[in-house]
Amino acid sequence: MIGKFLERSTYFLFTVPAIILYTLFFAYAVIVGIQYSFTDWNGISSSYNYVGFSNYTELWNNPNFRQSLVVTGKYAVMLVAGVMSLSLILALSLNSLKKLQTFTKSIYFLPAIISAVTISLIWEQVFVRVIPPIGQSLNIMELYQSPLAHPKYALIAVVLVNIWQAVALPTLIFIAGLQSVPSELYEAGRIDGATTFNRFRYITFPFLIPTITVNMVLAIKSGITSFDYAYTLTGGGPVKSTNVIGIMIYNDAFQNLKFAMANAESVILFIIIAVLSFIQIKLTRKGGVH
Repeated sequence: MIGKFLERSTYFLFTVPAIILYTLFFAYAVIVGIQYSFTDWNGISSSYNYVGFSNYTELWNNPNFRQSLVVTGKYAVMLVAGVMSLSLILALSLNSLKKLQTFTKSIYFLPAIISAVTISLIWEQVFVRVIPPIGQSLNIMELYQSPLAHPKYALIAVVLVNIWQAVALPTLIFIAGLQSVPSELYEAGRIDGATTFNRFRYITFPFLIPTITVNMVLAIKSGITSFDYAYTLTGGGPVKSTNVIGIMIYNDAFQNLKFAMANAESVILFIIIAVLSFIQIKLTRKGGVH
């Protein structure tokens, strides 16, 4: 009994540093952030006053905040659709390779190890210096100037850059899910005359439900909390067409010195992510392999 107690105590001691770090830098920070959202703190002053729900009421009546939520929603929908579909196609293609599979996976994973700011700066030059000459040579008026300068196409351009980097990790997760499917099921399907589509629908897809859930939650979170790509490429413009909620939080906190308001926006963003993730997990839990 003493030996088992000491063994369990040793295991617990190894978790203490992680618990302390998690509590200080996440749990405590979240609680304090929620507290500040009910104040008028500017982020600098040593004193502040509690103002109740006035920050949330002001946000509800703020058309710029509502517009940023709409822009963020569009961003998230396009990102999720692009990442999920493209990563699944890439995973199916890479998983079917017989030679150089590891090398090819490394190439597709390369964008994931480059910082978002670096990628944004590279793609900004592509949009400014490469796209307009191509548009002029092909006589496509919409591409005569950089898509980043057009309110109609700026958000699409930013999302495409995000997708270019974001497909790497979901692709690897999908490949891991594909490799968990028993090969005997595919053989049985071929013997029974099942088409490629039917094998994917009735064999592959049910086994991929858990990985789809993981990738979907990660993509939704990434889309709703996106900041770096839009801020680096457009700064929220033109005409606030890429002014996602992350940029609004940043501007209110560090430029307008409305730290309490920025915390209220963050709390609303947290609630949106939690609700969407909960709904998505509940929906996908009904399917899959049990």
